[in-house]
Amino acid sequence: MRKVVILAAVITLAACGQKAELQPAEGKSLPPPAYGESERSDARELLELDPLAAPERSVELRKRSEEREDDPFDLPPE
Repeated sequence: MRKVVILAAVITLAACGQKAELQPAEGKSLPPPAYGESERSDARELLELDPLAAPERSVELRKRSEEREDDPFDLPPE
């Protein structure tokens, strides 16, 4: 019984990966073009994130420890 459950889980997980291009569902269409644009965006363009939605990470490493400023909201528990 356990082998059947594991096999079903593996098959289910294998079926999750879709390799085909994204298309709108039948009877549906892509959203209308944005205001001021003449052409409608395709699915790939709609899935791209603009830089403000996914900003670059700052990898600034601290060289030595620094004292924290006094925090007036850092109160002991009551």
